[in-house]
Amino acid sequence: MQLAPNTDTVPAAVNRYLLPHERQVITVHFHPAVLLGPVGVVVAGLVAAVVSSSISAFSSDALLIIWLAWGLLLLYAIVKTLRWLGDYFVVTSQRLVVVEGFLTRDMISIPLVKVASMRFRRSFMGRVLGYGQFIIEADRTQPVWTVNYMPYPEQLFLEMTGLIFRDPDPDY
Repeated sequence: MQLAPNTDTVPAAVNRYLLPHERQVITVHFHPAVLLGPVGVVVAGLVAAVVSSSISAFSSDALLIIWLAWGLLLLYAIVKTLRWLGDYFVVTSQRLVVVEGFLTRDMISIPLVKVASMRFRRSFMGRVLGYGQFIIEADRTQPVWTVNYMPYPEQLFLEMTGLIFRDPDPDY
């Protein structure tokens, strides 16, 4: 029984990192709360630019600089949004994989057999907005791996721990 939503088609950005013998089990975007910071900065910048445009104390050169600064903030938010669109967390039959990046693509993976423990944490905002943080501990050769802004954290946690810590002998 699958609890977490799943996409039937793996995006090309993710598919190129899957091994021929792997099957994709879960693929999710990170929670849109990732974008709250960039969007908040753009909205605050827009309010500041509109307020300073209504004040006659600023020269036209100063207003031009203020609006150009807001344009840079808008560009920053657009780049963050494009990056979010290409970022995925993937659980395959063999590994946990994070694919990130817009201009530069990063792929991080850990084999399921190396995972020693897994837990998730939800902040107050995470509970309100519906996201969580996974803390994955591997063997002593691997550092602790933290994955933020995971959607459906309870469902994903149950499904992932079922895959990672499944009974090797189903007849037991």
